[in-house]
Amino acid sequence: MMHPGSGLRAAIALVVAMGAGVAAQPGKPPAKPRPTAVKRSPQAVPFAAGETLTYEVSWSSFLTAGSATLSVKEKKPSYNSDAYYIVAEGRPTRLLSKLYDVYYKADTLLDVYSLLPQRGSIYSEEGSRHRIKVTMFDHARKKAHYEVQAGTVTKKDLAIAADSQDALGVLYRLRSIPLKQGDRFSVSVCDAGQSYKVEINVGAVETVKTGIGDLRAWRITPVPPSSNAAGARRLTLWVSDDERKLPVRMQAQLAVGSFDLTLKSQSAIE
Repeated sequence: MMHPGSGLRAAIALVVAMGAGVAAQPGKPPAKPRPTAVKRSPQAVPFAAGETLTYEVSWSSFLTAGSATLSVKEKKPSYNSDAYYIVAEGRPTRLLSKLYDVYYKADTLLDVYSLLPQRGSIYSEEGSRHRIKVTMFDHARKKAHYEVQAGTVTKKDLAIAADSQDALGVLYRLRSIPLKQGDRFSVSVCDAGQSYKVEINVGAVETVKTGIGDLRAWRITPVPPSSNAAGARRLTLWVSDDERKLPVRMQAQLAVGSFDLTLKSQSAIE
C-alpha cells in the first residue's frame, strides 16, 4: 500500500518534464580551414539565477502538509558548456513528520543553450533510509547512465531520445515555450532509469488564488504512461499567463488522496 510519504515524493516530482574537419591525405588537396565556430547564444527563458518559488503543500485532511521550493541556484560553467543549477526540495510539516519523516531533493543541470539536462539527481530520506538516484545524459549519443546509491550501488545504461528531459527539467522547459489553448505535444522523459513519453495537453486559462495574488494561468495536463506515474491517477499544472510563466499550482491525484502545491511566495531575482 502506498503511504503519504510516497505521495509527497510524487507531488514534489511535479515540482519535482534539445562535424569535425578531415585531415589532409597524401595525393589530395589540403583540407580547407575549419570555419570559425558560430557563437552560441543562451535560449531566452523567463527565469534567472536567484529565483526561488515557495509552495504550500496540502494533502487530504491536512490543510498544510508540508512545504516545497523551486530554486534556480546559479548559472555556471558545466560539462564544457554552461548550465542553470536548479533544485527542488520538499519537507512535511513538523506534525506530519512525526508520522512520516521524509525529505526529498531533486536537482538538475539544465544546459543554457539546449535547455536539456546534463545531469539530474533525486535524493530521498525516508526515516533511516537514504537513497540517491543519479542520471548522466549523453544526448549526442542518445544514451543515459543511471545509478542508484543506497548502501549498495546499482548501475544501468539505457537508450534515450536525443531531446530527453528529466522530471525537473520538463517543468522549466515548459516555461520557455509559448502556450495556447488546445496545444497537444509530447515530451521525452528519462527518469528513475526509465525512458518514456509524456503527453502534454494545454487547456483554458483559469484564475488561480496564490500567496502573491490571483493569477491567470494555463491549465496543463501531463499524461505519463500509467507504469511511470508513481501511483498518480491525474496530474495537473497551472502556469501563469504572463511573461514570468510561473508554475503557480500543481496537483496530483493519488491513491492516498489529493496533493496540492500552491505558490506561496516568489523571491526577487538578484
